[in-house]
Amino acid sequence: MDRTLAGQLLATLSQQEEEMVAFLRRLVLAESPSSTPEAQAQVLAIVQEALQELDYEVELVSGQTTGGHLVARPSYSPAAAPRQLLLGHCDTVWPLGALREMPFSVNGNVMKGPGVYDMKGGLAQMVFALRAIRALGLEPVVRPVVLVNSDEEIGSEESTPHIRQLAQEVERAFVLEPSLGPAGWLKTARKGVGRYQVVANGRAAHAGLDPEKGVSAVLELSYVIQKLFAMNDPARGVSVNVGIVEGGVRSNVVAPHGRAVVDVRVPTQEEARRVETAILGLRPELAGATLEVQGRMTRPPLERTPANQALWQMARRTGRLLGLELEEGAAGGGSDGNTTSLYTATLDGLGPVGDGAHAQHEFIYRDKMVERAALLALLVLAPPRGRAGDLLVSRPPESEAEAGDRQPGDVRRADQRGLGCRRDPSA
Repeated sequence: MDRTLAGQLLATLSQQEEEMVAFLRRLVLAESPSSTPEAQAQVLAIVQEALQELDYEVELVSGQTTGGHLVARPSYSPAAAPRQLLLGHCDTVWPLGALREMPFSVNGNVMKGPGVYDMKGGLAQMVFALRAIRALGLEPVVRPVVLVNSDEEIGSEESTPHIRQLAQEVERAFVLEPSLGPAGWLKTARKGVGRYQVVANGRAAHAGLDPEKGVSAVLELSYVIQKLFAMNDPARGVSVNVGIVEGGVRSNVVAPHGRAVVDVRVPTQEEARRVETAILGLRPELAGATLEVQGRMTRPPLERTPANQALWQMARRTGRLLGLELEEGAAGGGSDGNTTSLYTATLDGLGPVGDGAHAQHEFIYRDKMVERAALLALLVLAPPRGRAGDLLVSRPPESEAEAGDRQPGDVRRADQRGLGCRRDPSA
C-alpha cells in the first residue's frame, strides 16, 4: 500500500465527517439494550439501509430470545473469492430511557451518549470505511462479510454459532469494538471469561434447640469461597471473583442451602483448563454437606497467536501510512473476537477512540473517527495472504481461469499497484 491511497481515503472521509456524525447520532438515538430484543429492530434497520446503499445483500436472522443479527455480503462477490469478517454488535448495556440522563451530544471534539463508545461508534466507522472504498471506485479482493449481533453484551449465546461458522470461512476478522483507553491501543489479547455457580446443600435444624443435628450450607460455602479466592494468581493473569453469595432461610435455622456465583478471567486456554478443572473438582469439607458445581468458560481467551500477531503487524505498518503510531494492549473483558481467534487471524479494538465503556461518562473523540475509519478501509483493502502465510505485495494478474469465473456485470478492473484491490475505471 502507499501513502497516496491513504491520503485519498483520509480526504474522502474528512469530507464525510458531518455525515458520519449524523449517522452515529441516529444509531445512538435508536436505544438498543440487550435485555429488550424488540428494541434491536430500529438500529439493525439503520445499518441494513446503509449497507444496502453500498450494494450489499443483507440478511436479518431472527433471534429466539434476542433481537437477532445481521449478515451482509457484497452483491458482486464471486463464490470463490477470499473473504474477511467485519464484526460488531448493536446492543448496549443501557436501558431504554437512558438518553434522558445522558443525551447524545457533540461538544467540540467529544461526543457522548449511551453506546457511543461501546460500540455504535465502531458501526459508524465501519459503514463509512466501506463507503469511502466505494467512493474511490475500489473493490477489496478479500471480500467483506459483515456480521452485527444484538446479544454481545449478554454473552453472544445465540449468535456465537453463526460467528463460529463464519470465522471458519474467512481468512481474517476485524472486530469493531472500541480501542483500548484514551490512547486508542488496538486489542491483541483479551482474557477468556467463565461463569460458574456453586450450590452447597446442608441439613436444616433449629439453631437454638438442636443445632448439632444440622449441617450448615453457609459454613460449607464459606470454605468454598476461600478455596475460590485462593485460585487468584495475578502473576499469571488469573482472576477468580465470587460476586454473588446467598443462602439460608431464617436466622434461627441452620442453613440448608447456599449459592455462590463466580466470575473467572484467564489469559490462555491452558489456564482456562487448569482453573476450570479446579472449580469443577471442588469437594465439601463438612460431613453431610454436598456441592453442586455448574458452569463453563463462556468465551475463550483471545491470545497473541502467530496469525493474530501477523495481522497486528500489518495494521501497525498500515497505520504509519496515515501518520499513526499504533500500540497494542490486552483487555480484561471478552468480545466476539475471542471466538473468531480460535479459527482465523483476528484483530480487535478497531472501533472508536475514547473511554468509559459501560459508564455514564462514555465518550469518543470525533477527530479520531476519520483516522480509524481510514485505517479500517486500508485493512479491508489489504491483499490476501500468500501461500507461505506472508501478505502479498500486489495482486497478480487475473488468469484466464479467473476471468472465466467472473459473474455477469463483474467488469475487469485494473489492479492498483501494491494494493489488494481493483480500481473501477468508470468510477
